[in-house]
Amino acid sequence: MEFYFPTELGEQLAFCSAAFTALAGFVMMFAPGHALRLLGLEAREGRPEGFGEARSMGGFYLGFGLSAIMLAQDWIYMALGASFVMAAFARVISILSDKGSNVVNYLLLVVQIALAALPLLYAFGYISA
Repeated sequence: MEFYFPTELGEQLAFCSAAFTALAGFVMMFAPGHALRLLGLEAREGRPEGFGEARSMGGFYLGFGLSAIMLAQDWIYMALGASFVMAAFARVISILSDKGSNVVNYLLLVVQIALAALPLLYAFGYISA
């Protein structure tokens, strides 16, 4: 079995979004302490649930990103993009409702919008060659 890397620019961008998702998931799954600190979060002493949630979320990101890479189908890329759209929407709600107006939240919002746009633009045919 050969490693498939897309030849069209649009699919390459969608592939990169999936690869970044998988990489972020890998880091969250195997280094949850570093991932939580990077996000400005902290698990409480003696409470492993925080690390468990970070690892679980990392496993989800890793699985979703790898699935998109291995299957390389428009519908999978569309699902990846739609998931990041909802994540970005939730972050906007947090910024407006939870007094979360800070640089980290805005930076992560931009990242989530980019991770949503790349696969969606490809899936809907706006970027092809």
